Amino acid sequence: MRCDVVTLFPDLIRAVLDHSILKRAQDKGLLDVHVRNLRDYTVDRHQVADDAPYGGGAGMVLKAEPMFLAVDALRQERANDPNGLRLILPSPQGRLLTQSLAEELSREECTLVFLCGHYEGIDERVRLGLHPEEISIGDYVLTGGELPTLVMIDTVARLIPGVVGDPASIQEDSFSLALLDYPHYTRPAEVRGLTVPDVLLSGNHEAIRRWRRKAALRNTYLKRPDLLRDRVMTDEDSRLLLEISREHVEQRTTVPCGEEG
Repeated sequence: MRCDVVTLFPDLIRAVLDHSILKRAQDKGLLDVHVRNLRDYTVDRHQVADDAPYGGGAGMVLKAEPMFLAVDALRQERANDPNGLRLILPSPQGRLLTQSLAEELSREECTLVFLCGHYEGIDERVRLGLHPEEISIGDYVLTGGELPTLVMIDTVARLIPGVVGDPASIQEDSFSLALLDYPHYTRPAEVRGLTVPDVLLSGNHEAIRRWRRKAALRNTYLKRPDLLRDRVMTDEDSRLLLEISREHVEQRTTVPCGEEG
């Protein structure tokens, strides 16, 4: 997969790409990320990429022309690529990034081009002229599009076959099966009086599988019940959810007043 990132702060992007799974993915040739400094596409000798907003107001706005020139250069460089470019603008006004969207992007044959805004945003004519796909990582505002871009690249890259060592770990991730993940434990078996559930030490693979499934359903039931509303349940999941519901009611009725939470 190839990604191009257009940003005022290329070192911020590279700092994350040079570590951990993303670095290994690049070393393996599974992920190819090119970081482009927006100032390289400015037309004045001072490389000014932002200016005060028309109409007044606080903050600065990224100029339109450098973004247009950056995309023009990319289109010229990739002119022989039959798959073309998919322009993405990280924006709180965009479509919410979900696991299903990440899976869609991971199968994309186009070059993913991330246009990172900063300060008060990008001149609206970039959106009107380039028609980028707006994607949001949540209902909040950040100082720029660099962090959302890195979140998207990380989310998408780990779904590319071969990036993560054990494919089973991806299949069991939160949201991959429309459920939150189950709890994880590792050595030692006791830390500050807190112990690993006995079933995980039993060696009984079927019991472990059932415990993990129930734990994932419990996490979803308690933390994100909305994920269960439209879910088609297996017979096992229905039985486990009934157990969880009963246990939750019993727990609530046995908690002394003032100690719940």
